[in-house]
Amino acid sequence: MFEKRSFSITFSFDKKQAKTLLPGCAVLYNINMKTVQTDCLVIGAGIAGSVYAYEAARAGLQVTLLCCGTWDVANSDLAQGGIVYEPQLDVEGLLKDVRLATAGLCNEPAVRELSLAGCEAVQKIFLTDLHTDFSRDEKGQLRFTREGAHTKNRIIYWKDTTGHSLLSSIHKALAKEKNVKVLENTAAVDLLTLSHSSTDIMDRYAPLTCFGAYVLDNTTGQVYAIEAKKTILATGGVGQVYRHTTNAAHAYGHGIAMAYRVGARVMNMEFMQFHPTVFAKGKSFLISEALRGEGAVLRNCKGEAFMPKYHPLKDLAPRDIVARAIEEERLKTSHDCVYLDITHEPAEHTKARFPAIYETCLKEGVDLTKQPIPVVPAAHYFCGGIYATPQGRTNILNLNAIGETACTGYHGANRLASTSLLEAVATGYLCAGADVKDIQTQSFRLPQPKAWVVPEKQPDLNLIKQDLATLKSTMWNYVGLVRSATHLSRAEKILRHLHNEIDAFYKGYALNQELLDLRNGTQTALLIVYAAIKNKHSIGCHFIK
Repeated sequence: MFEKRSFSITFSFDKKQAKTLLPGCAVLYNINMKTVQTDCLVIGAGIAGSVYAYEAARAGLQVTLLCCGTWDVANSDLAQGGIVYEPQLDVEGLLKDVRLATAGLCNEPAVRELSLAGCEAVQKIFLTDLHTDFSRDEKGQLRFTREGAHTKNRIIYWKDTTGHSLLSSIHKALAKEKNVKVLENTAAVDLLTLSHSSTDIMDRYAPLTCFGAYVLDNTTGQVYAIEAKKTILATGGVGQVYRHTTNAAHAYGHGIAMAYRVGARVMNMEFMQFHPTVFAKGKSFLISEALRGEGAVLRNCKGEAFMPKYHPLKDLAPRDIVARAIEEERLKTSHDCVYLDITHEPAEHTKARFPAIYETCLKEGVDLTKQPIPVVPAAHYFCGGIYATPQGRTNILNLNAIGETACTGYHGANRLASTSLLEAVATGYLCAGADVKDIQTQSFRLPQPKAWVVPEKQPDLNLIKQDLATLKSTMWNYVGLVRSATHLSRAEKILRHLHNEIDAFYKGYALNQELLDLRNGTQTALLIVYAAIKNKHSIGCHFIK
């Protein structure tokens, strides 16, 4: 029972019909398509998805955790700086800083609820249950640091690999959890909804409801269905639609694209945050904002500290301001980068505080204790996404969105440093709690999904690579740090054409991960462009010249 999509509508038909509808196209048809059922299907195994899986499984639910690659590859794993945490959170103080950083566009009730829930979850899961590594002083007390736009030290961390510390500790716990099944190298293809995917013709009249997803086994090429009472999108960000990014592989906005295709509301799509400091020579990698929190200074190629003339907070100004300041200095000096200087700080302290960054820079020929680090901005964090409540609820029944995939409004027009991990933990935690109650008290119907028809013809990888390059260069050149009406119009034309070609291409070829990346990445990029065109005013990450 394989499924074929035609004109954005899912059809079920036999082999003879398939040949008629797809003339000249060889079709592989299998009436024995595998269908798997689970309580909760979590698509994405970063911090948000993993916290959800941990909480739901411990409450007795059966959880299937989906990863398109290996489950250690996630944006969360790359997070360096830290996570906001206070045992007794000064929520109004944090809200004040969030309000400033987000250009006043944050959803204040969501900020309050998620901040409190995030601190509670950090204490419960990572400090008490898992004993996750965090940097501590000689008395064993947590060390607190400060990053850009924070007015106090409220960030806990593990050296310069906080995300890895969090993710590895919870993955170790999940590996022992009998209620969690991890499917690596398995990608979601499209969401199952009653109106699109049910074989019951009367389900067309049902409210918009999700009941799982079609998935692709990247090892075998098999497409099958996973039916679930609750489907949770935790696919992370969209940075890979840009040429330069700090994001993990396959961060193309898969969850956003899939949700949009079945009618989910998306919002704040114009707000792509660029991290100001990414290593500019050789291998690109993130240089944590925490370096500036520990005293590092941005200098242009003349050695001048330039941030004081751009913002009162100098090097700790909000990220959008710092990133644009760097670009302006680069243009003024006709130089390909600026420099982050921490050479004035004690070398041994710097090495101990930032061991991973120190070693990585050293491999690229830069000793950051003796030389300033060459840096440029790169696409980093997506402030928009699928509209969701703090509990992950979307406008589609039984479809949740958490972490960077979701837009709760916490980050407004520009994210405050070290709140991404906090929101990921909080949304996973709250969403799991709400779903446990729903599954325990409500009844769920999982209908037979429609068939999937798989063309035998294999896609041309060279064409896919070329289209991906076009996507990335278009977004980087026309929809980057500084935008204009002319550039956005050009981007829309290019991406519309690309989207139409890819849609036709997608229907005629067997699936692979690269094709899914291209299809979903192009859809997400178009949504970013549409939102950017619609918003005529500069605010936060969205800057119009």
